[in-house]
Amino acid sequence: MKLIHSANELKPKGRPVCLAIGFFDGVHLGHQQIIRQTVADARQHDARGLVITFDQHPNTVVAPGRVPPLIYSLPQKVRVIGSLGADALLQIHFDAAFSRQPGAVFIRQLAADLGKIQSVCVGADFVFGHGRDGNVALLNELGDELAFTVHGLAAVSLDGQVVSSTRIREAIRSGQLDQASQMLGRPYSLSGRVVAGDRLGQQLGFPTANLDVAGLVLPPNGVYAGRAEVKKKNYRAALNIGFRPTLESVAPQLRVEAHLLDFDGDLYGQELEVEMGDRLRAEMKFGSPDELREQIRRDVDRVRHVG
Repeated sequence: MKLIHSANELKPKGRPVCLAIGFFDGVHLGHQQIIRQTVADARQHDARGLVITFDQHPNTVVAPGRVPPLIYSLPQKVRVIGSLGADALLQIHFDAAFSRQPGAVFIRQLAADLGKIQSVCVGADFVFGHGRDGNVALLNELGDELAFTVHGLAAVSLDGQVVSSTRIREAIRSGQLDQASQMLGRPYSLSGRVVAGDRLGQQLGFPTANLDVAGLVLPPNGVYAGRAEVKKKNYRAALNIGFRPTLESVAPQLRVEAHLLDFDGDLYGQELEVEMGDRLRAEMKFGSPDELREQIRRDVDRVRHVG
């Protein structure tokens, strides 16, 4: 899949283009339905399948006080969308200027940049444009004008409830990771860039990769079994989420630290994705670093023997 940042980079060479549009946080079952419909349309009409999304949540610009914590980091979202068969992903920078663009202007500009639009696929409740003036009804009007088909797909339901990014966030926060995985259509995982830490894990004999998870929704604090892939090799991982209460600090900071079993290498600056498994225990305060070291050893041993 080709990643582009401007519609005129696609260069469809006379072929029509089928569009899927949305923020797609989590790329859950409902999002997958939208993207797969677009890919199917593209194959049927010898067209290019293009997914359109944004580099940050629109509320970051239009309602800064109501920005939801995200399920996926941006690189993780891009990877998952790339697995669904689209030809390209247009990642639009959502800023103040873009937020002021009316919905009709947005679609007409896409048509000017892309040439022939064959179809547009969105969720049935999708809204877009300045003041949320765009919706499926507007897309249908523009479709009549510009000769494209519109798919406004109904939400997917699971266990009698609609699958949504909001519901997945709630499941993650409450530790119902199996439920989150079912709605995502894949095992839930945390992903973030590896940043420098204080090397405490290394001092204790269990070096960790500290993940930058700013802006992401997190499961309850504690120690989890997990798996991570580095250079196409899989490693079992012990993941700690918490404030490290054993190490008294004036301003404790939430940390997400992954110890990859039997791994020896440098991960700084890389995006590391950890597939989350069972929660082994809650966050605990120990009487000394030695007690902490012994508990980490037991945690790692449990991770090693997880089925």
